Amino acid sequence: MTDDPELNQAEVQQYLQQSTDQDVAARNTLSPNTAILLGILFIAVVFRFHNISLPLVDAFSWRETSTAMMADNFQQRSWNIFFPEISWTGPGPSYQGREFQIVSYLTALLYQLFGWHDWFGRMVAAFFGLLTVFSLHRLTALCWGETHAHAAALAYALMPAAIMIDSSFLPDPAMLALVTLGVWLFAEYWAGGSGWLLPVATLSFSLGVLAKPPGLAAGAVIFYLMVCWILENKRKQATVVFLSGLLSLAIIGAYFSWAIYLGRSYPPFHVAGSGYIWDSGFWTFFRNSFYFKSVWNTSVWWFYGYPFMVLIAVGFWMPPRPVEDPKQRTLSAIPYVWLAAAMVVYLAAAREITSNPWNYHIFHVPFAMFCGRGALLLATFGSGAVLSPAVVLRAVCLAAVTLVWSTFPLVATMKAPSAMDGKLLGEELARLARPGDLVIAIAPEVGDPVPVYYSRARGWVFPPGGGDVEWSKFVADDATAVAQLEDLRAQGADLFGVAKNAADKKDRLFMEHHKGVVEYLDKTATKLVDSDRLLIYRLGLP
Repeated sequence: MTDDPELNQAEVQQYLQQSTDQDVAARNTLSPNTAILLGILFIAVVFRFHNISLPLVDAFSWRETSTAMMADNFQQRSWNIFFPEISWTGPGPSYQGREFQIVSYLTALLYQLFGWHDWFGRMVAAFFGLLTVFSLHRLTALCWGETHAHAAALAYALMPAAIMIDSSFLPDPAMLALVTLGVWLFAEYWAGGSGWLLPVATLSFSLGVLAKPPGLAAGAVIFYLMVCWILENKRKQATVVFLSGLLSLAIIGAYFSWAIYLGRSYPPFHVAGSGYIWDSGFWTFFRNSFYFKSVWNTSVWWFYGYPFMVLIAVGFWMPPRPVEDPKQRTLSAIPYVWLAAAMVVYLAAAREITSNPWNYHIFHVPFAMFCGRGALLLATFGSGAVLSPAVVLRAVCLAAVTLVWSTFPLVATMKAPSAMDGKLLGEELARLARPGDLVIAIAPEVGDPVPVYYSRARGWVFPPGGGDVEWSKFVADDATAVAQLEDLRAQGADLFGVAKNAADKKDRLFMEHHKGVVEYLDKTATKLVDSDRLLIYRLGLP
């Protein structure tokens, strides 16, 4: 360096300018980890938004159309979010005890702004699914590091169950997204993050549980971290968390107390959810082996397939090596705590969860973390370098196997339009209905309200549903069915429609089991449609 002051000053200015330019370039350049996360989010978008405009006729049509009806009624009848209402139990009001309607309410707002489209609910759910991918990635990075975060987020993005649920008009995507976001933000707070993270985490977690009660299982992670603080004699921090938790539970308890009251106060006196161990009894669950056979069948043929199941098992049995940092060791146990709590929820509600498999969604955060861990173990087996050619080749092969053997075929199976005849029936009823008409409709799967939904009218499923009544099975004889029909006619039913392939839970076809009802309708009603697939009557006076 020269002793000339002017040259020295010029060199300093040049150095400062270069440093500034480098800082600006660094800020304007994506880090590799950020680029990978964006790539995973793009993959998640592709799988969740593919065929997003599919009508609500897939494997979850029953629950989806009930959710869609609540969105309709918010937009058409009342914006009061505390009075969710369905349209398949008559002229109404048909309030039901339901979870806090986040997805359906947001969808109703879209209806108000852009008009009615049946796929808007899927779109809202898919955006919540993307939030889950992001929050899961950041939570996993906090627990196990960035490499595991990439693997876990990619596993979730490609998991058939997650794709199906995240692209269905259900409350579950909002539940998982919000509780995962809440747990991640709380874990960041616990690890030394800013104080504002706690109230935001509490709000997000509370909304998630309000969106669907199984989300409460994720609260075990927050409780676990709070207990760790108590054991470390950080009682002040633990007390603040405890009070936040009490506030959250008070709000959740107050809402669901209201939901139960609402469901028991208005016809059809229906509160969503059944099949809990305290309803059926422990020995009923025990005799049915806690319905694990159903879990296995759903896992193999619908939700995961063997490739994902193997990866989940490998990741579960072979966690990352313990680290020296006590705080990091505590965080690394989060997926196991979450899974254990989800198992407690399952054991208490096994019949409900296996009957309505979207309730498995609470398992998918730890499952994705274990799946990503298992994939990394198999890809890097016997290799020290994470990005060696052999590792990359194995990773590509693993991805190909999971896509070909699990993701593509299982998603296609679940998305198959099994309720399409119900939609066609509903659209035909919509064509024939006069303003104010009430409809009775029997879908291919008896009890599914999809034809009532697509009729754009109010009405009834048949047999009439709601409350503690079993409406997915036909009554034993024609005389009882005719009596039910006449009761609905007396309440104002105008149209009766049935898909000719309609069958109940016992696989009894309506057209065969209730021939007497069809003969009765031929005598007492006006036949409007008699095609290969549909049969519709105008009832009028008997």
